[in-house]
Amino acid sequence: MSDITLTAGIRQNLLSLQKTSADLTSTQEALATGDAVNSAAENPSAYFTSQNLTNTANSLSALLDQIGQGQQTINAATNGLTGITSLLQQALSTVQQAQQASQTAAATTGSVTVTTATVGTAAAGTLNIVVGTSTYGIAVSASETASAIEAAINSASGLGSTGSVTASDTGSGAIVLTANSSNTSFSVVDNATSEALGLATAGSNTEVYGTSSTRGTLQSNYNGLLSQINELAGDASYNGVNLLGGDNLVIDFNSAGSSSLTVLGVNFDASGLSLSSIAGSGAGSFQDNSNSGLAGLVTSLNTAITDVQTQTETFGTNSGVIGTRQTFTTNMINTLQTGASNLVAADQNQESADLLTEQTQQQLEISALSIANQANQSVLKLFS
Repeated sequence: MSDITLTAGIRQNLLSLQKTSADLTSTQEALATGDAVNSAAENPSAYFTSQNLTNTANSLSALLDQIGQGQQTINAATNGLTGITSLLQQALSTVQQAQQASQTAAATTGSVTVTTATVGTAAAGTLNIVVGTSTYGIAVSASETASAIEAAINSASGLGSTGSVTASDTGSGAIVLTANSSNTSFSVVDNATSEALGLATAGSNTEVYGTSSTRGTLQSNYNGLLSQINELAGDASYNGVNLLGGDNLVIDFNSAGSSSLTVLGVNFDASGLSLSSIAGSGAGSFQDNSNSGLAGLVTSLNTAITDVQTQTETFGTNSGVIGTRQTFTTNMINTLQTGASNLVAADQNQESADLLTEQTQQQLEISALSIANQANQSVLKLFS
């Protein structure tokens, strides 16, 4: 085909038509994609800068999902704290009801006097001190002295000055057993003779009470509430993280990990709140009005409620920080995406006008090419 020669007019018209076709294609692509720059060849600086901004926005979008999940984890823990607060308040109400439940006094003097004759000087045996559901056995040798029995009682675990009942020596061969709490019920049995010893008319003015069935029921209810606290704390998990079970939560606010928030978890089951179930009817039970019993439980429950409320405020602060970072990250993503778009985005109005112009120009160039071709054919007719 190299022996074919085109006239200057035809060649120029062809070049113009090719350029217009290329421009038309570019304009149609801009209108279709919305971008004026669709490849690095068109504008390397704008193209790669836009790509970097878009990649950064995508990374922040992934972090935004993680931040949102962190927010839900805190919400789950906060819901758990709300439930635990309610259960603690019910437990406190139960204890206060027990305090109001009356008990019947078994005697106006609450001491028991034990003489060496009573425990037997001729035969060995066991002196049993029964406090509630607990029995404390004190071994008594034959011809045991009162002072030795006193020492054995006071040194026994659960008895003595730090226990339920204290023994004292009258100095005349007798031992006086006195309850350490105003609501401790106890009895004394000599196994050598199987004799239940009655209350003495002399001694301290400590009153000894019988147990209250109402308090026993309330104690059972209290233990049930503690079990519910344990279960609720265990169920406050979200996506494998339980902030009420001692788990910590780390939320990253940038892809480098240099900006983050660590939410410290707590152990808020009954044990973590310094609460434990109550057993029996002796000291420390719902039959006990002292600081080791109901009065102490009121203090412990109020402390637990305060601790839960304080932790709720802490989680609320963490939630506020996360909400602020969510808003900031969302706005930053929009800024990056807008900046990336501004670098490569096409002006739809301009591109539409260009398309119309290029289509018109293409039609004119085709017409011009046709005219030039007709001129050549007219010349050829001279030689026909």
